Amino acid sequence: MPKQPPISDYALLGDCETAALVNRHGGIDWLCWPRFDSQACFTRLLGEEDHGHWRIAPLTGGPCATRRYLPGTLVLESRFDTDTGAVRVLDFMPIREHAGQSPSSVVRLVEGIEGSVDMCMELVIRFDYGRTVPWLSRLSDGSLRAVAGPDAVVLDTPVRTHGKAFKTFAEFTVKAGERVPFSLTYHASHLPRPPSPKADEALAQTVAFWERWSRQSRYEGPWQDPVNRSLVTIKALTYAPTGGIVAAPTASLPEHLGGERNWDYRFCWLRDATFTLSSLLAAGYTDEAADWCDWLLRAVAGVATQMQPLYGIAGETRIEEYTLDHLPGYHGSQPVRIGNAAYTQLQLDMFGSVIATFHEARRAGVTMHHDAGAMQVHLLRQLEKVWHKPDEGIWEVRGEPQHFVHSKLMCWVAFDRAVRSAEAFGLRGPVDQWKATRAKLREEILARGYNEKLGAFTQAYGGKTLDAAVLLMPLVGFVKPDDPRMLSTVKAIESGLKSDGLILRYDSEDCTDGLPPGEGAFLACSFWLADNYILQGQRDKAQSLFEHLLSMRNDVGLLAEEYDPRTRQQLGNFPQAFSHFALIDTAFHFEGAACMGNQMGSILPCGKAA
Repeated sequence: MPKQPPISDYALLGDCETAALVNRHGGIDWLCWPRFDSQACFTRLLGEEDHGHWRIAPLTGGPCATRRYLPGTLVLESRFDTDTGAVRVLDFMPIREHAGQSPSSVVRLVEGIEGSVDMCMELVIRFDYGRTVPWLSRLSDGSLRAVAGPDAVVLDTPVRTHGKAFKTFAEFTVKAGERVPFSLTYHASHLPRPPSPKADEALAQTVAFWERWSRQSRYEGPWQDPVNRSLVTIKALTYAPTGGIVAAPTASLPEHLGGERNWDYRFCWLRDATFTLSSLLAAGYTDEAADWCDWLLRAVAGVATQMQPLYGIAGETRIEEYTLDHLPGYHGSQPVRIGNAAYTQLQLDMFGSVIATFHEARRAGVTMHHDAGAMQVHLLRQLEKVWHKPDEGIWEVRGEPQHFVHSKLMCWVAFDRAVRSAEAFGLRGPVDQWKATRAKLREEILARGYNEKLGAFTQAYGGKTLDAAVLLMPLVGFVKPDDPRMLSTVKAIESGLKSDGLILRYDSEDCTDGLPPGEGAFLACSFWLADNYILQGQRDKAQSLFEHLLSMRNDVGLLAEEYDPRTRQQLGNFPQAFSHFALIDTAFHFEGAACMGNQMGSILPCGKAA
């Protein structure tokens, strides 16, 4: 395979602290140890085979015939059929016994199903994103240890291995009924080697963990498989030691093949907060919702002038961006970026996301830290000073700041939820001032954010560019869903941003976002359009779009950030939490389990506006 497989060919493995991607050819092409944001030791996803991968597959033959997750789990089963027999490979990462402290492993269990199959293994360990070749040594028990600087991994298997050109190989035969285990365990090189997991015992424990977690879901609608798979995926993207949830486990997967819209998403965005809370609470996962709120409060703690749009998974504030020039990128998409400079941007919507999240958490009965109220008042005081400024907006443009309509909308949400928190929960603060600012924002958005000639709310004040982010207006209770301006906006977006049934977030050809044009359809935007259809009473139209979106998922139910309708390929970082949150919310909205007006913390009845 000279180039990487399609993004949709990958499946996710994870232990709620880091994640790996395995393709249909039996190759793990991406793995960062010991955390999501650590340097990768398998980086073929963004480079060549020599940049690190781990393949176990039949000696002859192509991709697996079928694959699936064991029901309710993150244990991947891949079946390979050959002329001489069939095998299945079970891939999983055991959940660490003590979050943030226990060693992390990938376990691969090869089982014979029929006949006899000749298998091969190729292991290429390259630390520091494929740049560092480790020193390999054979330990007394026959296992193989690779060490470079602070990192070490141990390969444990009964299969005889041999080395060549700084790579490790093995050939073995599996007959029907036989099971051959492999485990790869990470540890800090200055510490003693931890024990390798016992494959059968680890499998049973991992299956039990995920099945127990999945049974907590209270979704009972017609789309249980996609909803529950999305919930498992989000749980896998949760960093257990802190409760933070990464936007995606990957970096620099392109939004346009061969282009430069390549970003690192292994961090936590404040704007995801309300979507996160909404999905988790609707599905009954109150512990995860509370952990997320605790992470959020710790992350934004401090002087409000220092608040930033995204943080590290433990709340780190410095996420310096740099490029890896030694990697060619996914299908030649450069630059390969690590870190994310957007953390330095002014994105006003983050204030609305934080205030709305705390309000919604209170409504759901989530116990809040006693400092949460004072923190909100402090943030609102800062927002009073900056809401009138241009910013980089929800799409994190790298061009000139603008007065983005969505940003002003979320400023309105911040003051609206503050007022409602004061009325419902006794939040102390200058409520009359909040009401006045809310009214001023509403008046300004309606006057400057709506283009009469286009018949639509636009991306920025006085502009002509359409933006799917304004589809959130009725969802947060700013306008009624049947407001003539909203109805015409939906029609304009259908006409101007639709591509093969999916919605672009904006027209990159018509937007001065500081980057070359060209990208796929942003999947969350299409879910928001389905939400608008539901609010408007067009359930058949909403269901048709929703099921079309479900067809975009890969064979194991995963979604990337974007989809290219022309090439029928998933694009962007994968799997994308934002896409799966949107899927879950829309499914619940069909069932009436979550009121559309409540998605981002509104206490208004469905379809009502302030």
